[in-house]
Amino acid sequence: MKRTSHISELREIIAMERRRGRKIALIPTMGYLHRGHLALVEQAKQTGAFIVLSIFVNSLQFGPNEDYSSYPRDLERDAHLVEVAGVDALFHPTSEEMYPRPMVTYVEVGQLDTVLCGVKRPGHFRGVATVVSKLFHIVQPDLAFFGQKDYQQYLVIQRMVSDLNLPIEVCPVPIVREEDGLALSSRNVFLTSEQRQEAKVLFQSLNEAETCLQAGERSAREIEKQLRDRISRQCHGVIDYVEVRDAGDLSEVTIIERPVLIALAVKFGSTRLIDNKVVEVDRYV
Repeated sequence: MKRTSHISELREIIAMERRRGRKIALIPTMGYLHRGHLALVEQAKQTGAFIVLSIFVNSLQFGPNEDYSSYPRDLERDAHLVEVAGVDALFHPTSEEMYPRPMVTYVEVGQLDTVLCGVKRPGHFRGVATVVSKLFHIVQPDLAFFGQKDYQQYLVIQRMVSDLNLPIEVCPVPIVREEDGLALSSRNVFLTSEQRQEAKVLFQSLNEAETCLQAGERSAREIEKQLRDRISRQCHGVIDYVEVRDAGDLSEVTIIERPVLIALAVKFGSTRLIDNKVVEVDRYV
């Protein structure tokens, strides 16, 4: 596996692979990798493309009171994991390499930044879209892989690619979970044993919401209420949001008649966890 922290060197590596006729796949990450990230690698390997995985904790997507400084980092551990997994090139730039001077150019994502995590984390998706746009311009991939745990992020990137006519196929990869259903996240390491035990209610409540839909419930507000009640009863976590949204554009839904995203964010102490489930209501008509 090739490794570099320099944009110019990465471009030389990619140019050599393109001359060999290889397609390029990009997997953008912030590191402290887990099985969810490795699932992205497995999906990318199936395409036969030359796989570039980036590790960069992007300051632009963190608010002033968020966990940028304490976000878990272990580059050598991550490098070993991805080399064993079959990544072809690891790109781990410094902040100075990515942002050599103060940024004045940003990618805005419009209405997708005004709901769910966009409300609770102002400027977050502008930071995400900006850094991913930079990575797209550096790597110029044919394919880019994103996990659906961050479903809103996936839609933001998909819309950016479409609106800006970027010649990139955005490939979603399903959520990878622990045996008890907890969605894998780099931030799970911050949970206490009690919080970790309580956190499994998130997936349980999402499953319960799908069961309600299966039984005929079509009121988005009633689904949200049942989710909040279940989470409040069974854990000490503080609910950030619980919402039912259109799965295609995150628009508001009152009566559920089309595929929806059931999304939630809950804080356990200082650790904020997100999870979601896309439900195809046509299956239950």
